[in-house]
Formats: sequence, C-alpha cells, structure tokens
Amino acid sequence: MFQRKIITSLREDLASYPAVALLGPRQAGKTTLAHALAQQSDNVYLDLESELDRAKLASPELYLAERLDRLVVLDEVHRVPGLFPVLRGLIDRARRSGRRSSLYLLLGSASLDLLQQAGESLAGRIAYRELTPFNAQELPEAEHTRLWVRGGFPESYLARTPTISLRWRQDFIRTYVERDIPLFGGRVGSEALRRLWGMLAHQQGGLVNASVLARSLGLDTRTVNRYLDLLVEMFLVRRLEPWHTNLGKRLTKSPKLYVRDSGLLHALLGLPDEEALLGHPAVGASWEGFVLENLITAAGANASAHFYRTSSGAEIDLLLTWPSGECWAIEVKRSLSPKVERGFHSACEDLRPARKLVVYPGDEPFPLGHGVQAMPLAALCHELALKATA
Repeated sequence: MFQRKIITSLREDLASYPAVALLGPRQAGKTTLAHALAQQSDNVYLDLESELDRAKLASPELYLAERLDRLVVLDEVHRVPGLFPVLRGLIDRARRSGRRSSLYLLLGSASLDLLQQAGESLAGRIAYRELTPFNAQELPEAEHTRLWVRGGFPESYLARTPTISLRWRQDFIRTYVERDIPLFGGRVGSEALRRLWGMLAHQQGGLVNASVLARSLGLDTRTVNRYLDLLVEMFLVRRLEPWHTNLGKRLTKSPKLYVRDSGLLHALLGLPDEEALLGHPAVGASWEGFVLENLITAAGANASAHFYRTSSGAEIDLLLTWPSGECWAIEVKRSLSPKVERGFHSACEDLRPARKLVVYPGDEPFPLGHGVQAMPLAALCHELALKATA
C-alpha cells in the first residue's frame, strides 16, 4: 500500500476524539486506509453496503453497546442514517466510564448526508478528515505526469495499461451517474447528469452560469443547481469561490468549477492517453485544475481557497488565505518559460499578498522579477504542507 499523507493526522484524531469521519469519493482508498489503521487495535469492521452487516445493526444500540471497548469501523455509514443518535448516546456512555477516544471510525462517500446528520448528533464528539485520491505529495516527482494523465484513483493510476485505466474511469463515471448519485440525490436524471458533467469538463475552470447550463440541457435552473451541488458534495467537482472584499473594485461574483480528478476529466473528454491530451485544446485547463487541486490539498483545511478577478482584467488563479490574514497569490502556467501577465501584477497591487508565485512544469525554482517566484508543483506542495503543520 502507498503511504498516505493523511494517516498520521488520522491516528492523532482517533487518539483525541470518540469518533472520526473519513470522507471522500468512492474508490479513493478509504477502506484500505481504515483496515491499515484498524490492524493496530482490536476492532470491528462493518460494511453497511452488505446486507449481512446491516442485519447486525437491526438493534444497533444492543450490538454496539457490547463493543464499547473496541474500535468500530462503519463503512458507508450514510446507508444507515438512524445510527447517528445511537452513536451519540453510546459515546456519552463511554465517556462516563472513562473511555473518551477511538470508539468509531466512520467512512462516507459524500458529505451532504453524513456531515448534516453527524453535525446534528455528534457535535463536539467527532473530527472530520477528507481523503482525496493519490496526490502529488504521495508520489515521486517522476510520476507526476502519469498522475496528471490518469488521475489519482488507485485503480486508474495503477492500471497495467492506459486502455485499462481509461476503461476503469469510464465505468466509474457510469456507476456514479446511474447508481451512486441517485442514491443521495433522489430523483436524478442520469442522462442529464452525465451531460452536465461532460459540459463542466469542456468548461474546466470556467465561470459558472447555471441558467446557461440549464438552457443547454433543457432543464430549469433550480434542477441544474441541485445537480451541481450533488457533484460538489460528492467530492467530484470543486466549486472555487471568488474572493470578495471591499476594495472599491468590481469583482467577479460567479464561482469557477473544476472536475477535481484530472483522470476523470480526461475520461469525460474522451482523451485516452498523454499524446491525446497534449494535442487537445483543454490541456491548459486540465493542467491548471490538476495543480490547483494538489495545492489546495497540500495547504490543508485551515487555508481558504479562492480566485480573484475584476472587471478590469486583474486576476489571480488561486488565492490561499490563512486565519492570520496572510495570503499567497498563485498563478498556474504550463510553460517552461512562464511569463506573468499584467493582470496578475494588478491583482497583487490590490491584495498585497505575502507571497507571489507561479507554478510551472519545470524542476527548479527561480525568480521572475517584481517579487514573483516560479516554482515546480512538488516544491510548492512541500512548502504548503510545512505551513499547514506549523
């Protein structure tokens, strides 16, 4: 198994909280990671997609009350939403008897149900972590092109051939559209959802206008917004919000949307391999989304991610801000000789960031002038990860 960066913080959370929720898309490696963690302690593993394991929880309070001395792993916990009030009572009972940590590890493939219900029932008793597919920090720098082309889902990344990798991603998309998203979203038109996902891929990193998408799909705007919310809350699409502050500027108010996994993006665009990707008009948008996703993951939960754009053309691809108020302005360029445009300098004059950075696909950092530093993706991810743990 690849060493996942999140494993250390998960161990710390389990040692500090009664319950830990590990969230992320299907097939990102949550179950594998949970088994690795659970091997270090006496544990019970229940897959709530299994009828047999769900039957064990026909009387959940009785079953779980007998196992308060063990770590219980509940996989796909959203399948049994009535568990959350039961878990709250059992956690409080365990606390009174002196056990205050390592009771439950909850695995979920979507945030909307799990976070809402857990937030209502387990406030103050639970820690949340998101597991992404493989990211640039977890793989050697020499493998980053493969990671970009195939994406980070383990089955896709590790596939023996590009053809097998692409087929896995196509099947993954089909399964989500036909089974998983309707499970969470109720009555969802699978064909319309598939077309919407494909439209987002063709507009990777573009400003979102739900009414335009609705007209193209023959749907009402409300339905399109609901579908977009589902894709975001199931960790498939990232909604990057614009930066808003009172600068006396006319700022863009529409968010940008990115298909989060570059491999899924390429499958939606019908790009089977690196050669096809490099000749496609979406190659720049694909690289930008790949870089942004890795930087946001490296920066951690305490950093807020936005983009900045004004009506006059001032623009920053990614603005990372921390609770201290410090911000870093980051531009993404897929060129070995990156050049910073006037819009980036204008935006930096507006915001006065502590760091001005350009991510490029080279190997060495170097200055670009005017306080701007060009950096490889791996180096900047490393810096952000250090800042996140400082």
